Amino acid sequence: MARRTAESGDVPVGAIVVDSLGVVVGRGRNAREAATSGFDPTAHAEVVALRAAARSLGRWRLDGCTLAVTLEPCPMCAGALMLARVSRVVFGAWDPKLGACGSVWDIPRDRRATHRAEVVGGIREAECAALLLDFFAGQRGRGDAPGAAGPAADDDANQGTIRDADGEIPS
Repeated sequence: MARRTAESGDVPVGAIVVDSLGVVVGRGRNAREAATSGFDPTAHAEVVALRAAARSLGRWRLDGCTLAVTLEPCPMCAGALMLARVSRVVFGAWDPKLGACGSVWDIPRDRRATHRAEVVGGIREAECAALLLDFFAGQRGRGDAPGAAGPAADDDANQGTIRDADGEIPS
């Protein structure tokens, strides 16, 4: 799913929601750049997958469900996961710039929240990070990508941090 997303010009992130029996009940991929989404800034893979799962199950409460995604969810997506009562979040690459499941913030495990979720990060991390790095390298080669984020964070503190050939974190 993530690879197909890159072909559409959007950041290659794909997500699925599985129920407690392991049945896929929702799929999504980034669609912010898609005219069919109306260039919707909230059309992140996680949100698209949550919407599909809610439609499939006929309810907005997705308790017992797991969301698996290529990249650590951002604050918006982590908030949507909590509002949907997802029980578990599994992701590949860590996002030291905007990650909200342990890198920068930890929304799913915040003690102040009324709902918390289990978080498992770094699954197939190298493969997910490579997919994203290749995408951003291609965008830069065409002059389409925004500039690098600036100084890289401490590598020991950010295992699996996505960096380009110059050691920069892609935008």
